[in-house]
Amino acid sequence: MEEQEMQLKVKKVTDKFTESMYFLANEPSVALYRLQEHVRRSLPELVQHKTDMQGVEEQCQGAIYTVEYACSAVKSMSNSGAYFKSIEGLLRRAISIKDQMSSLQSRRAKRAPLPFQCWMVYSVNSGRKAHSGSCEETGSDGIRF
Repeated sequence: MEEQEMQLKVKKVTDKFTESMYFLANEPSVALYRLQEHVRRSLPELVQHKTDMQGVEEQCQGAIYTVEYACSAVKSMSNSGAYFKSIEGLLRRAISIKDQMSSLQSRRAKRAPLPFQCWMVYSVNSGRKAHSGSCEETGSDGIRF
């Protein structure tokens, strides 16, 4: 029986010792110390990651702004088709008017001098007024108007 009693006492002592060790290992001051060690080791790395992420965020914001601006430019370009058609029509009209003016000038050149030539004749004739006809008319003194 003594052996059983001894084993029972040893078991009680070991249980108490284990409980004491467990309590010491999980005591709040020890836990706070371990937490402080962990923070001291991991904080610089976390700060570096935060700085890196802020840089990446800035780059992403820049890229997002660029993409949004490009999308709005493409949308406005797709809406400008009507303006280009209008410009094309105006250009065709201007070319047509220029062709008409060129053909009129070539017909006038064959028939009579251009209006600015009449004014040149007027200034050469000492300010005498040209007749209402063409510049090729001559006055009573034989000078061309």
